[in-house]
Amino acid sequence: MRGITVNFDGLKQFVTDEEYNSMKNRVKIAHELLENKNGAGKDFLGWLDLPKNITDEEINHIKECAERIRNQAEVLIVVGIGGSYLGAKAVIDALSDPLYNLQSAKDRRGPQILFAGNTLSGTYMRSLFEYLADKDFAINVISKSGTTLEPAVAFRMLKLFAEEKYGIGGAAERIYVTTDKENGVLKQIADKEGYEKFVIPEDVGGRYSVLTPVGLLPIAVAGIEFEDIIDGALLARKMYGINRIEDNDCYKYAAYRNILNSRGKDIEIMTSYEPSMQYFIEWYKQLFGESEGKNQKGIFPAGCIFTTDLHSMGQLIQDGKRNIFETVINLTKENGLMKVPHIDNAIDGLEYIEGKDLDYINMKAQKGTYDAHITGRVPVIEINLKELNAYTMGQLIYFFEKACAVSGYILGINPFDQPGVELYKKNMMKLLKGGN
Repeated sequence: MRGITVNFDGLKQFVTDEEYNSMKNRVKIAHELLENKNGAGKDFLGWLDLPKNITDEEINHIKECAERIRNQAEVLIVVGIGGSYLGAKAVIDALSDPLYNLQSAKDRRGPQILFAGNTLSGTYMRSLFEYLADKDFAINVISKSGTTLEPAVAFRMLKLFAEEKYGIGGAAERIYVTTDKENGVLKQIADKEGYEKFVIPEDVGGRYSVLTPVGLLPIAVAGIEFEDIIDGALLARKMYGINRIEDNDCYKYAAYRNILNSRGKDIEIMTSYEPSMQYFIEWYKQLFGESEGKNQKGIFPAGCIFTTDLHSMGQLIQDGKRNIFETVINLTKENGLMKVPHIDNAIDGLEYIEGKDLDYINMKAQKGTYDAHITGRVPVIEINLKELNAYTMGQLIYFFEKACAVSGYILGINPFDQPGVELYKKNMMKLLKGGN
């Protein structure tokens, strides 16, 4: 079932046929670099085949541990930063009830899912410990090396907290480690303490890792059918493996992004009219920002949730500097869940939408905004989902991963490394160790 379609009509007045045709050969070259695995970053292309390479043994391991966590814990704390948590949170937020963590235990599909190790805020950690004081909890710590400061500090604190609460042996039964197969500090700790282990494939970078146990274990704990996500990604792998830009919306998207960038559109605003997609947008921001932002190049990835942000960012988008384009993730199915009620003798002026569903009104807001932004000379790409479920989410994840890789090769950079993030770490370590 093809759950994604892409509408490029909002680019017609901004991109010429000549520009589009000039991209065909560059896309073909990018495709061949990926498929033949001979381009920059070729050692980190394991994500390309993840949907078909995941084994029944891995799937069963994830299922068994997810069920164990659901039985032993009221709360799962996922410890990680960047790609070690964003993919899982994106999927859980998108596919769960918006108030999932506030629901009673009998109404939730699994434990509350909380996150740590993505900040150095003492205020956050203190509040987390206070909340966990009378809760049964489990920990899933995710890090290839185990030395990234934020998750390493959080895990040290949470590990001690768990040992004080459950004893060393009891804590060990509640700690699940996702790390490198052979190397790293976290691997050594897990072996020494006897923690349950999951492997991050050595040829998959963090921001491309949501379809590994990095993302799939927390997703499974939340009661989401993660095998449907894998199946959706498997379909996307087939759909977006075609080396003809005319038949491949993923490649078209990558090509159009670079055409717009060459025209001075160096900011892409990812938007959705569903608040549940907020962290999917955060995942997209890391995926493209960390992949493309090199050698003084890159399209700046930004994000908005509409209609909320139309009341804060709408003026700038509509009438500010014309260096932006917009990509909208659009849910096209009207659920019919909530209708505007009739009120006798109402004076709020809403008679014209009485009886109309909120999803219908939201869609009209989107259409009105689309037309306004085109008029304001903001190019718009629409990525349409018939419905938001685990299957379409798998397609969407793979769509953006593949588009990011192709777009990076078109841009002439290595989309799979991140050399620029090291400088702040070196400076921070120098200061913490007593340097100036």
